[in-house]
Amino acid sequence: MTDTLAGTPDAKTGARDTRWWGLVIISLAQLMVWLDATIVAVALPSAQEAVGLTDASRQWTVTAYALTFGGLLLLGGRVGDVLGLKRSLMIGVIGFSLASAVGGAATTPEMLVGARAAQGVFAALIAPSTLSLISSTFTVPAERAKAFGIFTAISMSGGATGLILGGALTDYLDWRWCFYINIFFAAAILIGGYLALVNPERNPDTKLDVPGAILATAGMLALIYGLGEGGSEGWGSPVILGALGAAVVLLGAFVLVQHKSERPLLPLRVLTNRNSGGAFLAMSISAFCMLGMFLGMTYQLQSVMGYSPFKTGLAFLAYIVTAAVYSTKVASKLLMHLRPKVMIAAGLVISAAGLLVLTRLTPDSGYLTGVFPALILFGLGVGNLAVPVFQTAMAAAEPRDAGIVSAVVNTSQQVGGSIGAALLNTVSTSAAAAYLASHTGAGAEQAAAVHGLALACAVAAGVALVGAVVAGTLINVRPPRPEAAARK
Repeated sequence: MTDTLAGTPDAKTGARDTRWWGLVIISLAQLMVWLDATIVAVALPSAQEAVGLTDASRQWTVTAYALTFGGLLLLGGRVGDVLGLKRSLMIGVIGFSLASAVGGAATTPEMLVGARAAQGVFAALIAPSTLSLISSTFTVPAERAKAFGIFTAISMSGGATGLILGGALTDYLDWRWCFYINIFFAAAILIGGYLALVNPERNPDTKLDVPGAILATAGMLALIYGLGEGGSEGWGSPVILGALGAAVVLLGAFVLVQHKSERPLLPLRVLTNRNSGGAFLAMSISAFCMLGMFLGMTYQLQSVMGYSPFKTGLAFLAYIVTAAVYSTKVASKLLMHLRPKVMIAAGLVISAAGLLVLTRLTPDSGYLTGVFPALILFGLGVGNLAVPVFQTAMAAAEPRDAGIVSAVVNTSQQVGGSIGAALLNTVSTSAAAAYLASHTGAGAEQAAAVHGLALACAVAAGVALVGAVVAGTLINVRPPRPEAAARK
């Protein structure tokens, strides 16, 4: 490894400054990927009218991205190991920008949905490379914690940033700019990446596990499809039951193949390691709560409180700023002194507290008293959790598994968010329907919607608290010793 990768600054070349500029580029790539998970949502009504999407097919503009992104992440992680992390990232960014250009120019439903699916394919190349590049570039514990803190602040705010940016572009320019904006992101990443990113050595022993890739991709596609469409199609639908059944069979077969393969796509040691496994679980639960909260609060702010799309996005600034400041200024320093499991469990507990605040919402609740405190708590919880999760997962990985561990972290986030969106939406809509069955009169529909959101938040809070106990029990690594970090 070069001095740059080892974390030792080179006085002649200024390697330390280059590494931190590289972190900015890596974080920007991750932001672009997660931003696109939500940026199109607020532009969907305008896009639907422009390209002729039906009410039944409009959800595919969101689902197509989630399906290909989540389904191909494991394969994307291994491709990064084979091609090289920097090369994989750059290819992904180029493809993502081209797909975005097609989406912005879309004139038919097929063109728009196809572009979204292509974005997901290339996002699955980008996301696994980001964490691996950070882990291989910053090896000194104190610097790595700080780097993960900055990365966390940027990437974890991607969903909320997408709501803000999507609302602003739709309100003041045109919905097509929700796609075109990615071209500018990509240009900055490609130029900055060429100048600032190093390329860790490839592992010559890494081979693509084709049977495993097919089973994992098909299984993840079936799982995310079933969970993503269950709320709208009905959980008893033969299509949904078939998709979920196929997911169980395919993923079960995938595990068997990985157990027998000499060069598995996903070494089972990555999942059975109690530290990396606990980190994956914590990330899944955090995403479960976060995306469910985003979707529910978007409806609360727009339909109940009457906010515009742009104003709705601005309302989430409380969460974004809190998560960014806390993860970079506090969490990255706490990680040098506290056990990761303490921080992760505490993060889930704080997130649960924020969700419980939302259970007290009424149709007359205001932003400052009803919504703002919950967003602050949720920002603190995510900021406290994400840094040690990334650090624990990557630290537990063997060098040969860096790419796939990074992919599993992102897969955990994607799948957890998909489950949260599907299950919490089902809880919310079912509770709202039951409320309307026994309440009539003016304002009943708004009251039912708020009641459904409150119950969904209560369920999410319970999941977060259970997750805190499980993660706190599984993870047993100690924080890096500050004095040891200083000597390196």
